[in-house]
Parts: sequence; structure tokens; C-alpha cells
Amino acid sequence: MSAETPLKDLPKVDPTLKGQLEGFSAVNLKKIETEEKIHLPNKEDVAQEKQHIEHLQNISEFRSERLKRTSTSEKLVLPTSQDVEAEKKAQAHLQAVEGFNAAQLKHANTQEKIVLPAKEDIENEKGQQALRQGIEGFDHTALKKAQTAEKNTLPTKEMIEEEKKA
Repeated sequence: MSAETPLKDLPKVDPTLKGQLEGFSAVNLKKIETEEKIHLPNKEDVAQEKQHIEHLQNISEFRSERLKRTSTSEKLVLPTSQDVEAEKKAQAHLQAVEGFNAAQLKHANTQEKIVLPAKEDIENEKGQQALRQGIEGFDHTALKKAQTAEKNTLPTKEMIEEEKKA
């Protein structure tokens, strides 16, 4: 700011900030030693840069007058007669499909025939359905309770003697 600027036009500083700035002391700062880090290129970097510079120099110094003129001949490989025939057939099929006139088709009525099962098959199925209904609708409460008695009959003397003889 110049000396000509009146004091009233200068920006005002916050009183808390002003107090902190006035109370600042460089003694409170920590002591730190500065380290300078210098990154020097290694051998590979230098060699690579030299090679790049040589390459660019060779490109800029290249003389196209030293090139020899060459003639190139393009060989045209013609398809065999079999290839030509196969391609003609494929094109003929495509043209036949693309040029097909659907108006020339005759109208056809389809008749669906309903085949009924034979009488024997119907009777077999009715019998199976009746059997199934009889099993599913069986009332087990209509059964009578039965008690089984186990009988172990001992063999008689004659039976034992017959077995011994046999």
C-alpha cells in the first residue's frame, strides 16, 4: 500500500487475530534441518536418453537419395473353375429364393382327424378308474376287529421218529 492511503481506508484486522500476531514469538517454533533432495539419473536413464537422441539425429540426417529403386509386382490369384461354379450355384439359389412368387401357391385345406380310442381301451380305463375310486374311497371303520392267536404245536412222537428215519 502506498503512503498516500489514509488510515481510515485501510482494511480492518479482527482483534483476536491482531492479538495473536502481536504475541507471536519465533522462539516457539521447532528447529528442523532442511534436506535437499537431488534426483540424479542413473546409468540406464542416461544410456536410454543418448540412444533416443541418436535415433532422432539419424532420422533428421537421413538422405532419401541413397535409396535404390525397386519394382514390386502384384500377383493376382484367380479362383479355380470349381470355386466359380460353387459361387454361381449359391447366387442362383439366392435369386430363386428372393424371386419366389407366393401368389403361385395353391391353397390347401388341412383336415385334422380325431382318432377315438377303441372300446377295449375305454373299458380298461373305466376298470382302472373304478379300482382307484374303490381304493381311495375305502372306509376302514367298517372293518371288524380281529384277534390273532399264535399256536405253536409241538410235534408228536411219531413225527419225530419219521424225521429221524428220513
